[in-house]
Amino acid sequence: MELISGPERNQLIEACAHDAFHLELRDDYSVPDEGSPFKSWLRDEPVDHTFMEPWTDMVKRLTGQGKAVRRVRVVTHPHTPYIRWEHGITAQNIAAGEEIRWLPRHFVPGDLTFPFDGKDWWLIDDRLLAVGHTDDAGRVVGHEILDDRQVTAEAAVLRDSLWRLAVPHREYQT
Repeated sequence: MELISGPERNQLIEACAHDAFHLELRDDYSVPDEGSPFKSWLRDEPVDHTFMEPWTDMVKRLTGQGKAVRRVRVVTHPHTPYIRWEHGITAQNIAAGEEIRWLPRHFVPGDLTFPFDGKDWWLIDDRLLAVGHTDDAGRVVGHEILDDRQVTAEAAVLRDSLWRLAVPHREYQT
């Protein structure tokens, strides 16, 4: 299986014609760029949000062109420290134009299953999936690209179901 890098995945997102959707299923992420800001937050110190600028700048460009960037975060209760921190910094994403909703894991219907062994994924224009793969430590090592019409159609149905169930960020409390 061939994996592409995060920057290559971002190029696919930036090239979307209409929308990009991210499904997040993990309660903790080992993202090197976030390590220092997250540790500052844990120590109740001010957080430098400049690490988010490449992402938020891209989201601003996309949403400024009338494209949608959305994500659903399926989270466990009680929330992990990482999820509480992520909730706190989501204002940066929202200000850039990204739409984010939260879905407590215990509200996911029992008949709903997550494909790809529960890995996170991006669905771009309902035609391309970028499935995230991680190492044993939980760090993302790359993304597998899938363009099978049946697989992407099933992902779009799941996206729509989760989007209806999930709570908009402004209404969600940690």
